Amino acid sequence: MGKSVLNGCVFVMCFLLFYYTPVVSETITAQTILQHTDEIRNPRTDYRVTAKITSKKPRKKDKTAIYEILIKGQDKTIIKTLKPEIDRGTSLLMLKYDLWVFLQTVSKPLRISLQQRLFGEAANGDIARVNFSGDYDPELLDIVTIKEKPFYFLELTAKNEKVTYHKIKLWVMKDTYYPVKGEFYAFSGKLLKTCYYTNYKKVLDKMRPTRLVLDNPLVKGQRTIIDYYDMRRDTFSDKIFTKNHMKKLKY
Repeated sequence: MGKSVLNGCVFVMCFLLFYYTPVVSETITAQTILQHTDEIRNPRTDYRVTAKITSKKPRKKDKTAIYEILIKGQDKTIIKTLKPEIDRGTSLLMLKYDLWVFLQTVSKPLRISLQQRLFGEAANGDIARVNFSGDYDPELLDIVTIKEKPFYFLELTAKNEKVTYHKIKLWVMKDTYYPVKGEFYAFSGKLLKTCYYTNYKKVLDKMRPTRLVLDNPLVKGQRTIIDYYDMRRDTFSDKIFTKNHMKKLKY
């Protein structure tokens, strides 16, 4: 994304935060909105996708990592580290809310949490688990108008402490259910990051955001960009989503 485009996106989202106008609410439920949004964020099918993560920090050289992600249903994910070369072969396995990392130099897998950082501002759960409608209780706080376009404004509260974030504030375009912005909060109430869903493209029969921009609210200019590409349907056996099979993953 060009600098001018990103700045424009940030400006629109700032406008959203401070200058929205409430309108009359509707009968549609928050859960329905969230389910539609989830279907746009990730396909309701088994699939694989490649994610390139770029970490940007002021006055420092950008750092990049590439992962191949295999997803089965809503509760099974494998993440294969392709780059940087020093980390190639490191794999993550998610089963429901349980997450393990398999290192080349350690014989046994290590238990980790969805909240831990994977790379840059991106947490493990940002990549491994994307089931908002299953993990959170949503509330429709308002319908807001931005430049004559209506948006749903949702607040999501975690159903348990195993998920990546305690609360999420989410802005969703009313006419398309496209997510445009999310604010992610820790269990302490601290704002951890702001996410912009951008670069919508038609992928697997739907328009989907192929770029996520994660901004650190405490450090100006510190952000992580996640670019998704080569998303395609696949068929996976349950047996590959096991600890024993992780040792057999091919790179």
